[in-house]
Amino acid sequence: MTHYLHTFLFGIYPYICLVVLLLGSLIRFDREQYTWKSDTSQLLRHRSLQIGSNLFHWGILVVVIGHFVGFLAPHWLVSPFLSASGHQLLAMVGGGAAGVVAIIGLSILIWRRLFDARIRRNSRVSDIVIVLMLWVQLALGLWTVVLSMRHMDGVLFESLTSYVKGIVTFQPAAADMLRGVPLTYQLHILLGFTLFLVSPFTRMIHIWSGMGTVAYLVRPFQLVRKR
Repeated sequence: MTHYLHTFLFGIYPYICLVVLLLGSLIRFDREQYTWKSDTSQLLRHRSLQIGSNLFHWGILVVVIGHFVGFLAPHWLVSPFLSASGHQLLAMVGGGAAGVVAIIGLSILIWRRLFDARIRRNSRVSDIVIVLMLWVQLALGLWTVVLSMRHMDGVLFESLTSYVKGIVTFQPAAADMLRGVPLTYQLHILLGFTLFLVSPFTRMIHIWSGMGTVAYLVRPFQLVRKR
């Protein structure tokens, strides 16, 4: 029973989450475009939002980009420059610093959402749930940094990178790569995929718009004609 549960959670559940993320986002964009927004509460309390939001977004951007680059970079591209332990140390230092910045910013945002009466009245249950999920995810991520200090040989880090690459490349035995991995890492992975699962139904949907802004870098110049 434990074997089947492990296979489902780490071999099947990630694909369910990703499919819901893609299809749910497309359906929401097609049917409910006016709900495609972050529902900012800037007008209710500007100062604390500015500080917390900037810290959180800059920190989380570094964390997310670091995860993609660190876990998905081909081994042949990284190995000439970094050993497995060096790669792990770089991920721990960079990701840990960015995670601390992000969780401080998110803590400010949670405090204003829960304890500012006007913002609390204008918050949906999903708004509160999603920020708490993000906080727990960041806390788990930071705890994995602490745990990684006990495994500086890079073997555990290689197991995690092999798992992520296995999911991306549809390897049927990807879940087996997480057997024996400490529970904290497994919870961090499961909650990460769960965030993908709920994103199409919450304010997290605005992440797609943030990614879309990259198109501004390659858009043609605006043509302005004088009278």
